[in-house]
Amino acid sequence: MSSTPTDPTPPGRRSTFAVLMGFLGSMGLAITLLVALAVASVVGTVLQQNQSYETYLLDYGPFWHELFRTLGIYHVYSAGWYLLILVFLVISTSVCVYRSTPAMIRDMRQFRLGVKEKSLRSFQHNVQRDTHPETPTALMSRAESVFRARGYRVRQADHGDHRVLSAMRGSAGRLGYFFTHVAIVVICIGGLVDGRLPLMLAEFTGRLEVETRQVPVSEIPAQSRVSVSNPSFRGSVEIPEGQRVDVAFVTMRDGYVVQELPFHIEVKAFRVERHATGQERAFETDLIIHDDLLDEPLAHTISVNHPLVHRGYTIYQASFRDGGSHLNLGMYPLGRGADRPMPFDARVFGTYSQTAGDGTRLRVEFTDFKDTNPTLIEEDGVRERMDMGPSFEYVVRDSSGAGWFHRNFQQPVERDGRRYLLSGVRQNPAEPFSFLYIPLDPQGGVDRFMRFLAKLTDPAVVAAVVDESTRAAAGQFTGVDEQIRSQVAETMRDLLETFAVGGYEEVIAQVQEQAPAGQWDQLADVFLRVLNSGLDAIYLRVLAEEGIEVVSEADDHFLADALRAINALPFYGSPFFLHLNDFEHIQASGLMITKAPGQVVVYAGSVMLILGIFLLLYVSHRRCWLWVQPRPDGSGLVLAGTSNRSTSDFNREFDEISRAVLGEPRPTPADQDARA
Repeated sequence: MSSTPTDPTPPGRRSTFAVLMGFLGSMGLAITLLVALAVASVVGTVLQQNQSYETYLLDYGPFWHELFRTLGIYHVYSAGWYLLILVFLVISTSVCVYRSTPAMIRDMRQFRLGVKEKSLRSFQHNVQRDTHPETPTALMSRAESVFRARGYRVRQADHGDHRVLSAMRGSAGRLGYFFTHVAIVVICIGGLVDGRLPLMLAEFTGRLEVETRQVPVSEIPAQSRVSVSNPSFRGSVEIPEGQRVDVAFVTMRDGYVVQELPFHIEVKAFRVERHATGQERAFETDLIIHDDLLDEPLAHTISVNHPLVHRGYTIYQASFRDGGSHLNLGMYPLGRGADRPMPFDARVFGTYSQTAGDGTRLRVEFTDFKDTNPTLIEEDGVRERMDMGPSFEYVVRDSSGAGWFHRNFQQPVERDGRRYLLSGVRQNPAEPFSFLYIPLDPQGGVDRFMRFLAKLTDPAVVAAVVDESTRAAAGQFTGVDEQIRSQVAETMRDLLETFAVGGYEEVIAQVQEQAPAGQWDQLADVFLRVLNSGLDAIYLRVLAEEGIEVVSEADDHFLADALRAINALPFYGSPFFLHLNDFEHIQASGLMITKAPGQVVVYAGSVMLILGIFLLLYVSHRRCWLWVQPRPDGSGLVLAGTSNRSTSDFNREFDEISRAVLGEPRPTPADQDARA
């Protein structure tokens, strides 16, 4: 005695499980997920990933930066919503495979020998004969031989009043559906394995905290460290020459976590190959792997596209930067004492405290050094790339933290036959540099300019020059009393002091403030004459100290260049000028370190996807049936065929099969021409 379980679902209604399976396995959901992944992948390809938030803020501004950050656009492939799409795609595709595979396998195995005559007559490809002279046995025998010769599998069935032959070829093409869908599942699983799902879960459960401070590795707490048991990660690290590390930094949102490694990576040397213009052509790093599992350290050279794989960890050559070069500098105060440079030894990434002439405490942060600077120069309509030599970058910050960003070059540049030292300045890293051109004296140094600036900012020198100049001028005229000379002297002294502090703009502003509006141009011309007279007198003192009595045209050009440089000093942002005397270049190799066990899974899924697409495109599932019924004068028959793709190949093949099965001769070329 048997019992049949009852279905609690009322008739005409689907169960919740059936509805859920129908939704998860629907084509609409799969297409939606695939489109979402495609769009996300395009965004992740176009927008450079895993950069610092400061870089994105400068590129897109506060509004778009905050929006992109909230949406996780900066880390698309590790964003929670991206991983969630992958999970749903795996589930959806798995349900599709689960629901469709049994029916597909049955279709591949079943020959459908119970097909009806009426059904065969409705096929697009069919041949019908009410009377054929041969017996059913002869027809079936020849048909089986024809189909087997063409690679078909054949089955026959005798239904008493009629006989059926079923032939099938290319059933493996139906596996293309299975392989393509399973490949999607496998690739997505590989992506999930290599994604940051373990790190995200650890952070969600409170076992991991993202570090946002810029502190030494030794000060990073255990809550921000990831053990070597982490199955997958993608991190980076910069290692200066001669140093070693056993960690990598994995970027997460606005911070990072420290991934511990089971071995030490030492950078023995880093090399850059350059073109004649100084542009980088290639770079490589000599690595030494220190591992307790090795009998001796492993030495290996990596370069771009030629990584090192060790214990499942892949070490790529990704970038390079300065590794803390030593800089030998000369510091010139831009004011009194400017002609006496102070030695200043610094190191890139170091921070130093300095006191300005007015007692203000400043912080100097050295951020970068480059031994070459390829620059595109255009002269007389011809563009060429030249190397501007070594440069270093630093930031001068006040007590509030506001800073001026500087970039100074060691080698001079030439313009209109005269040479200058360049010092770039900007207040925002997103802005281009504005350059201060400091003219060089005949000896190729800045001593003349600094002596001129020192005398201009020295009250004693200015007072002596003003007194000497006004007395000499008064002696050339009769009737000039001491009171008038004193007024002129006071005016000249005020103009020189104003120019030294604010340049020509400050002088003009002072004229506009003191003079009536209708007399601005006239008084400005007079004041500038008085000012230039004082500047000439100070410059002559500088030349006299050098033993120059006759002023040449080159000396005049130098004065004009020096005045332009001094006029720009109020916008320089630093009370001193740093000149690079010498350096010890230390480079750091930027490495990307990955552990991707899912990579093999993705490769396997990719091979499966290629195989599935090949089967779908090039292997067609073809079926043919021969339905034969005995007749007094022979046989009645219907020959029909179908293919899962309607192609010209099957049209031609079915025509050849029908002629061979029916015993009809193949048409001659003349017959074909006549038919055409």
